[in-house]
Amino acid sequence: MFIRQTTQTLRFFRTTPAMRCPYLPHRLETKLVTELSGPDAVAQHDTLTDAGFRRSHHFVYKPLCDGCRACVPVRIRVRDFEPNRWQRRILARNEHVHAIEAPSLASGEQFSLFSRYVAARHGEGDMADMDFDDYRAMVEESPVDTAIVEFRDDSREGRLVGACLVDWLGSGVSAVYSYFDPQAPRRSLGTYMILWLADAAARRGLPYVYLGYWIADSTKMAYKRAFRPLECFGPEGWTELTG
Repeated sequence: MFIRQTTQTLRFFRTTPAMRCPYLPHRLETKLVTELSGPDAVAQHDTLTDAGFRRSHHFVYKPLCDGCRACVPVRIRVRDFEPNRWQRRILARNEHVHAIEAPSLASGEQFSLFSRYVAARHGEGDMADMDFDDYRAMVEESPVDTAIVEFRDDSREGRLVGACLVDWLGSGVSAVYSYFDPQAPRRSLGTYMILWLADAAARRGLPYVYLGYWIADSTKMAYKRAFRPLECFGPEGWTELTG
């Protein structure tokens, strides 16, 4: 069921009923949603991403939860970003990993790694029930400039160790969803993929890497604060996250 609202050429909906929040215990989640379609989809996506929205399939959304504003949109300011000592170690640790940017097409190899990652990291969430068709829809259903970046080691087999679904925007790159080998925690592949995105954005002359939502009280989101300068979106627009 949806509650419909309208604004100019876009129609916004509030999802109901509220669902269990995947990040904070004893909280319920609702979202403000609109569909991207037609010849203006790319421009709409750019505008809404700059307003703190995220994309999933043909829709963009923003949390709109009663009595809670814990989800804060964040982005890396690429021109001022320099990897710190810990991040440089991660780059060195993964020097034998290379990235291949490809069209957003799902494969069985990707899904196998995705399933292992979700089972290990998010086994209690809804994504644990996704089958290959669900995964393929997540990867392939997009009205904007979407790619999947595969990260492979330099072994003869070129083993897939991580992947990141990304949207290329006029103002940067948005990390839609990433996953990696859960059996290699010391490699910090999640951090390595973000470092790669920051470098890729810089090489394209794009100012931002959009990392989705940061929640101060969620340990799953804590890693995002390590990428400084980090900007957050609030009532005054984008400002630098301090503290």
